[in-house]
Amino acid sequence: MGRTSDAREKILKAAQSLIELRGYSALGVAEICKAAGVPKGSFYYFFETKELLALAVIDEHWAVQRVAWERIMRSDAQPLQRLRQLFEETEAGQRAGRKSCGTVSGCLFGNLSLELSNQTEPIRERLQQIFDRQVEMVDQVISEAQQQGDVAVVDSHEAARSVVAQLEGQVLFAKLYNNPQRLETLWSNCLALLDARVRPATADAH
Repeated sequence: MGRTSDAREKILKAAQSLIELRGYSALGVAEICKAAGVPKGSFYYFFETKELLALAVIDEHWAVQRVAWERIMRSDAQPLQRLRQLFEETEAGQRAGRKSCGTVSGCLFGNLSLELSNQTEPIRERLQQIFDRQVEMVDQVISEAQQQGDVAVVDSHEAARSVVAQLEGQVLFAKLYNNPQRLETLWSNCLALLDARVRPATADAH
């Protein structure tokens, strides 16, 4: 049982790395199995189709990312500082990725949304659920900032959608230009987007 469990994890890890580097459509099962170091039979033991593998990769990645988002968004820091930490950790992750493999991988969810949202309904729905959850978490933080008078937004939920969209868009540009410096404007753009009512000294504090 330990060996089969290990094989599944190897397949998931290899698939995620290959999807981040090359995308989903160009990948074949044989290539994934070769990268994972497992026989083809192991693939079909765990996943009937490549689509089911993609869904498992998405779920695995979200399980890790959700923990990180919840750690940041539910911390005791001031609301706007939580958003800033989210941006900073996102930038740090993209910089680390570029340093290790030479390219900015971008966001797995954003990449798959662009590639597959018009091709496979189950993946599109799963990605929608993840982005909806991200928006909910950001909405909660913006609502707190709104109650404290730190931001001037009419609709916190729509503002949260804009913040998540900005984050995804800037990560996309970082990937396109292979330059994580594209993410350095996230914080200042967010302050402008939310019409933040904070003193410069407070906004710049860590």
